[in-house]
Amino acid sequence: MSDTPDGGETYSYLGPAGTFTELALRQVEAARGKPWRAVNNVGEALDDVVSGRSTAAMIAIENSIDGGVSATQDALATIPGLRILGEYLVPVGFSLVARPGTRLDEVRTIAAHPVAYAQCHGWLDRTLPAHAHLPASSNVQAAAQLLETDASGRPSSPADAAIAPPNIVDHHAVEVLADDIIDNKQAVTRFALVARTRALPPATGADKTSIIAELPTDRPGSLVELLEQFSTRGVNMSLLESRPMGDALGRHRFIIDLDGHVHDERIADALLGVYRFTPNVIFLGSYPRADRQPVEFDRRYADEVFVEARDWLRALLSEEPEA
Repeated sequence: MSDTPDGGETYSYLGPAGTFTELALRQVEAARGKPWRAVNNVGEALDDVVSGRSTAAMIAIENSIDGGVSATQDALATIPGLRILGEYLVPVGFSLVARPGTRLDEVRTIAAHPVAYAQCHGWLDRTLPAHAHLPASSNVQAAAQLLETDASGRPSSPADAAIAPPNIVDHHAVEVLADDIIDNKQAVTRFALVARTRALPPATGADKTSIIAELPTDRPGSLVELLEQFSTRGVNMSLLESRPMGDALGRHRFIIDLDGHVHDERIADALLGVYRFTPNVIFLGSYPRADRQPVEFDRRYADEVFVEARDWLRALLSEEPEA
């Protein structure tokens, strides 16, 4: 538990303390002073939400280098009733840490979360070309396990070192062998606060809408038809990724982020088009963009244009004489 509880709602996050997910949760004003629950993986975090153990969960959803987090995308596609309340950005950086007294040239096996390892493998290949990777559920856990011992006092982790967040020394007595080992210094991870509420955050003009859609049939041009629902309404996609559905080769669902809010006429009309095209669509929510940058779009698709078009059609159907 990271903050002092006051008996209110609980928030789940990928623990233990010190993870990037915890840093993202610290950005949520509503979570301050409330109980926080550290969990081991995305599935457990979302199960907390579904079961009611937690009001909301903070989960990693996308990385600027490694792309979408597949475990999160698959969970959002298969667990009904989840909504994204907001997104949060955390700059990513890593250090290589080890047990006190370990030298860099002694490192042979490195424990790390697979996403973190992928973001540091260039540095590792240059510096420790003969190293092996030991996957871990979190980078903080990988570092903490370096200090654990068995009954005889020997280290219980087979790893010699671990990739960890730069603030790891605030939580565990490990020794830093190298700082700033990430290959891309501009790396950012995007997190989402997920709950079961049906209430939508109000439109701000700087919003994002997330959906997951399946193609109704596997035939030439079907993906183009799906994407046309957005292009013909002036809706920009800030994310388009595919994930296998798992029932057959070649069957995919698409994770899509749209610039705008469902209360915007162009977004609402596009979602109606998507639903007509494929009823297998999951609405994950509309929420404020983390960067708070207003969405720019062609004014031909402004709200009043859609309203005027509906009024024109309504007048035609009413058979009233034109003014």
